[in-house]
Amino acid sequence: MTIMQPQRAKAGTGGRGRPSRRAAGFTLVELMIGIAILALALALGIPSMSAWLQSNQIRNAAESVQNGLQLTKAEAVRRNTGVQFTLSSLTATGAADWSVTCVTPSADCPGAGMTETEIQKYSAMEGAPAARVSAPQATIVFTGMGRVSPAANIAIDITNPNAGTCAASGGNMRCLRVMVSAGGHIRMCDPALPSSNPRGC
Repeated sequence: MTIMQPQRAKAGTGGRGRPSRRAAGFTLVELMIGIAILALALALGIPSMSAWLQSNQIRNAAESVQNGLQLTKAEAVRRNTGVQFTLSSLTATGAADWSVTCVTPSADCPGAGMTETEIQKYSAMEGAPAARVSAPQATIVFTGMGRVSPAANIAIDITNPNAGTCAASGGNMRCLRVMVSAGGHIRMCDPALPSSNPRGC
């Protein structure tokens, strides 16, 4: 006597040969709702992301200026000679380009007329093309003692016109300042914060 085995339902179908709900996929309504939610999230997120990117350029430029000044001071002390930090685009475009060179170039100290014309240089195109720098002078010289020559307290302001108005002027953009004291102390601060705040100017 032969025993008949019950037939199993085919994969992707219900027990009676109809397609199961799992195999049917998304309905058009579910797909449209998903697209609408995604479009709304993008519309809300793009302006804040753009503001963040523009604000980030201010910080990139400020950090590069601070690092360039610290390098200039360190090289002046190491070489025991005058080394200068130059904001090379200050008078033209205000871009955060800078270079570090020796005040008196020689075979051992890069500068104008030498094979190596600078100790180091930075182009704003590397991370802060929209940032703008303003300073009372384009060149800051450090002596072999690590002091500013001639002695002066210098404030370098970094902004970004594409990002809006600085918080210190009533806007919402966090502009920054790099302070250089006559004694050679270099620090970055926020001009919108009170001087009593450790991060304020």
